[in-house]
Amino acid sequence: MSSETPVRPELADVVVGIDGSPSARTAALWAAAEADRRSRPLHLVHAADTDRRAYWSDAATIQTVRETGRDLLTATEAAVGERFPDLVVTRLLGRQEPLDGLREAAGGERTIVVGSRGLGGFSALLLGSVGLGVAARADVPVIVVRGDADRPEAGSVTAAVRDSEDLGWLLLAAAEADVRKVPLRLLSVWNILTHVGDVATMLDDLDAAAHRRVREVKALADRVREWYPDLTVTHHVETGTSTPGILVDASVHTDLVVMGRGHRPLGVGPSLGRVAHALIHHAHCPVEIVPVGFGTRGGDTT
Repeated sequence: MSSETPVRPELADVVVGIDGSPSARTAALWAAAEADRRSRPLHLVHAADTDRRAYWSDAATIQTVRETGRDLLTATEAAVGERFPDLVVTRLLGRQEPLDGLREAAGGERTIVVGSRGLGGFSALLLGSVGLGVAARADVPVIVVRGDADRPEAGSVTAAVRDSEDLGWLLLAAAEADVRKVPLRLLSVWNILTHVGDVATMLDDLDAAAHRRVREVKALADRVREWYPDLTVTHHVETGTSTPGILVDASVHTDLVVMGRGHRPLGVGPSLGRVAHALIHHAHCPVEIVPVGFGTRGGDTT
């Protein structure tokens, strides 16, 4: 069990990055719905990257970039206002590159929302480099909006859990389910291939490990119920040989998949593991990545 003490989280303001792409527009409207559920403001951010552009662009080009960004922010605010007329919305035209701009706008507690594809070229085929970078490096929760914009609600939130160390960020998943008034499902994948070659390779040892995982996940569910007694919490351990595949399949039947993000190796570089990387590229619903330490005393939550 972690020495840090989990605290019941308060869902914070929502920051969404927009770049003019259809994916970003979908993300902005999803973020508006999320902010409305939370009864928190929505912050629209367009990072124009003019500080860096100034090294090779003339003043007229920089002015055009700024005007285009302002127009984009205005149009996005109008689209949000049509659906959520009572939502408080702010606009920020940043001079930084998108990754730093979004992280600065989020501060230490706001939730960042990004689309699943960037503008043009090869980035349109995969998760945009900005979204991937934010998900890997931000010190706050990041939601990558995936799936069909008109997808009907499934009525649940799914948390991809592993062991007792997940309790801190798991309470944030519980808060997401609580604000939606839907059940929270704890899903853990017990992948036998991860034990091949370990010291414990005998069948009896593997069976004991599987039962231990079941007990740990049940204990997590019990702890969540202590914090959220009115929330319906279910738990399930599924056995398979592809953890990403099982989680992607599960995303078909839920509104949001939440998972924790580990520490960066040696403290540097992207910290997205193989499972998280696959999930945010292929899930059928939005995916929320929560960094380790967020939601615990002593974590970066302020």
